Amino acid sequence: MELTNIGTVKEILSRHGFSFSKGLGQNFIINPDICPKIAENGNAKQGYGILEIGTGIGVLTKELALRADKVSAVEIDTRLLPILGETLADFDNVKIYNEDVMKADLLGIIERDFAGLKTAVCANLPYYITSPVIMLLLESRLPIDSITVMVQKEAAQRLCAKVGTRDAGAITVGVNYYGTVKQLFGVSRGSFMPAPNVDSAVIRIDLDKTPRLSGEDEKFFFKVVKAGFSQRRKTMANSLASQLGAEKEQVYTVLRELGLSESARIEALDMEQLAAFSTRLHELMK
Repeated sequence: MELTNIGTVKEILSRHGFSFSKGLGQNFIINPDICPKIAENGNAKQGYGILEIGTGIGVLTKELALRADKVSAVEIDTRLLPILGETLADFDNVKIYNEDVMKADLLGIIERDFAGLKTAVCANLPYYITSPVIMLLLESRLPIDSITVMVQKEAAQRLCAKVGTRDAGAITVGVNYYGTVKQLFGVSRGSFMPAPNVDSAVIRIDLDKTPRLSGEDEKFFFKVVKAGFSQRRKTMANSLASQLGAEKEQVYTVLRELGLSESARIEALDMEQLAAFSTRLHELMK
C-alpha cells in the first residue's frame, strides 16, 4: 500500500469517513522521499525503539517500523485508529497509544516497550504544539538519544539559531541547554495534503547525557532565561529586576565579572555566559 499516493490516501480517508482537523494541525505527508530521510536521520535502526508523536495515516510510522526494532506512537485522534489498523497491518513491531502526548506517561511507554533498547524520538509535529512538545521531551529527561522532528521552517530557524545572536530566543536556549541541534533538510509545503501555507524543515537534537547545571541552579537558570527573553528589548538589569526581583547592582556586578557591558541584553550572551551569569547571580541573591 503506497501511503504517499494521493489517490490511495483519498480512497482510504473517504472509506473511513475521515476529514482533516484544523484544530489538530493535520497535514499528511505525500512526498515519498521525506519519511525515509527522517527515519534514516533519526536513529531508526536495529537496537533502537522509536517513540513517534502523531501518526497521520502511518506514512512515517511505516518507515520507522521497517528500520527500528520497535515503534510506539502516541496519536490523539481516535478517528485514525481504524485507518492505522489497516495501513500498518503488516507490522507486528508497532504499538499505537491513543493519548494526548502532553498527558501521556512517556517514561512508562519507553520503559515498558523498549526494555533493552536505545530510544529516539521521530515525529512530524503539528505547528501549534511544536515548542511545548519539544520542551516536554527535554525537561522530562527521558532516556532518549535524539529527537528528530519536522517543524515549521521559521521554527526550525529559531531552534537552530546560534545562542548569543538576535535570531535566538528562549526556546533556542532551552534546546541548546539540553543538547546539540542542527537543521537537516527543508520540506516544501507541496509535500503535504492539505498543503499548509508555510514550508517546513527537519531538525535533529542530540541530547547531552549530563546536565550543565543541577538542582536549584538549573531552576534559576531557566527563570533568568524566561525573565530575560520575556523583555528582551530591556537590559538584563532592568528585566531581571522587574521579573526576578534582582537588585540592579547585583546584575551589574556579575556582568562586570564576566567582562560584559552593564547595558547588556540577554540575547547577547552565549550558552556558557548565560550559565555562568545565572549561577553567579543565584549566589548573590541567596
